Formats: sequence, structure tokens, C-alpha cells
Amino acid sequence: MRCGFLPALSCFLLMSFYMPAVLHAQDNPHADSLMAQLDEALSVKQGHIPVSSTFKATRIGNTQSVKNVGRGVLDFEVSHRFGTLNQGFHSFFGLDNAVTKLNFDYGLTDWLTIGAGRSTYEKQYDGMLKLRLLQQTTDDHMPVSLSYVGAFYVQSMDMPDMPNGDAYLFTNRITYLNQLLIARKFNRLISLQLMLTHLHFNIVPTTVEPNNVYAAGLGGRIKISNRMALIGEYHYQLPEHKLEGFHNSLSVGLAIETGGHVFQLLFSNSAAINMPVAIGKSADSWAHGGIHFGFNLSRVFTVARPKS
Repeated sequence: MRCGFLPALSCFLLMSFYMPAVLHAQDNPHADSLMAQLDEALSVKQGHIPVSSTFKATRIGNTQSVKNVGRGVLDFEVSHRFGTLNQGFHSFFGLDNAVTKLNFDYGLTDWLTIGAGRSTYEKQYDGMLKLRLLQQTTDDHMPVSLSYVGAFYVQSMDMPDMPNGDAYLFTNRITYLNQLLIARKFNRLISLQLMLTHLHFNIVPTTVEPNNVYAAGLGGRIKISNRMALIGEYHYQLPEHKLEGFHNSLSVGLAIETGGHVFQLLFSNSAAINMPVAIGKSADSWAHGGIHFGFNLSRVFTVARPKS
């Protein structure tokens, strides 16, 4: 086994309490066209207008989207991934087994989000920073949105001593993620995102396996009604930088907006929610029925209102 160390920018934020609320509203079927006309009119007077709602949630599925939490806003997310469907009725098609994650994202500014979370998978803690570098404009002066995500993950489960008798090092527990997100909203119905990912595992099972894993992903959102959209993402790992025995990650699902909530129903071959495991260590395969049902439930709270 071999170890390495790669620094990453990250911060922790921990806040609690969740209040469910479901709001029902009738949407004006002409609202999108009216808003488009308004944006076009404003762009003549004010210049380059940023495109809004490329994605409705900060995640597409397992992966971050280019959407940032607004300044002074807290996004609390509860996520579950259950066992594989091919476990059959005995385990109620995987529902007897679950991985859970609680996550908190906070907007320091409109372009900088920090986050922290805790997952039951390997008892992992994580810290995250998301920086919006570019934002698409309605007049295509800027044709895409660009964001950077940096994160670290620390597993806290009990581990045996090393084979040579040394204690299991804290640095062996750490994984780092660097990600570039490039997205474009093509029209009011379709948004796509390219995800270029670098993972660094401080420790790997054997000396012949890479500590650095590289993957290229594609995610998207297709709006099917005013409050529902199809979502999906796929991550292809470069063969020469891939851990043995794992598969490329594929997730598809349905996103539902209900007032302050975004509810995502997902089917994925990844049992975990944290991105390094979902992207680099998906042990199950769609071809063999290794499909996990799960969901993400997001609720936003305004913590600090802008002075204006």
C-alpha cells in the first residue's frame, strides 16, 4: 500500500433543525415566455443578464451542479441510498438497507458556497467549497457557466493496525476531490453539464492501483412540467486511472419542486452518496441488476437577509 497527500480548499459548517413545508401553487403556463421577454427587454437596457435556473438544486443526483446557494441562505439536505433491487422481496428490494447522509450548504456570497456533511458510509465527514467562476448570460456574451468544487472526505470507522504493526494513520483516512463544472442552459427545457473530476485517495488497496483517479462526466436536466424534470448523470473513469473492480457511475431520476423543497427520486449503481465513492468506487453494475433506489430532499432557509 502507498500513501500520498494533496491539499484541498475546504470549510466546515454545521447547523441544524429541519421544518417540512409543502406549498402548492398554480403556475401561469405563459410565465416562462413572459420572463424570457422581460429578460430580453432588460438586456437591451442593462447589458448582459445572467441565465437563471440552469439547475433547480445544488446537485444533479450524486454530483454537484453549477447552482450556488444564495447569499445568507442555508440549504439542508437529507439523502438516502437503499440496497440493490436484485436483493429481492426478502430485503424488500433493498429497502431494508440504507446509507444516509445529512448535508448543510451555506452561501457566504452569491458566488461562494461552503458546505459540510456526514454520511453513514464508512462514517465519513466532509467539507466542501464551491466557487462560481463564470455565469451564462441570456445574450450569449458568456455561453456557459463554470464552477470549481473542492472537497475533502474523512472516514472515521474503526480500522485495524497496519500489517507491519504500525497504527492506522489519520492521513490514510482522507480523500480529496477537485472538480470543474461546465454547464449550459440551451432553452427553458434542457440544461447539460460537463464534469471533469480528479480524485486523490491517500491510500489504495495495492501498490499497482492509482492514488489519483480521473473521470469525465455528463449530467443533465429535462423539464417535463412546471414542477418536474428528468435528471441524469454518467461518469466515465479513464482506464489507466481506475481502481480495480469498480464500475462507471450511472444515475437517473425525477426531480420535483414543492415550494421550498426540491425532492429527487434516483436510481443509481452507486451505494454511496459522497462523490469520491459514487464516481470512483461504484461496486455494482446496472447490467447485473445492481441498482440502488434513493432520494435527495433539500430544504432552504434564509439565515441572513441582505441589508438592501
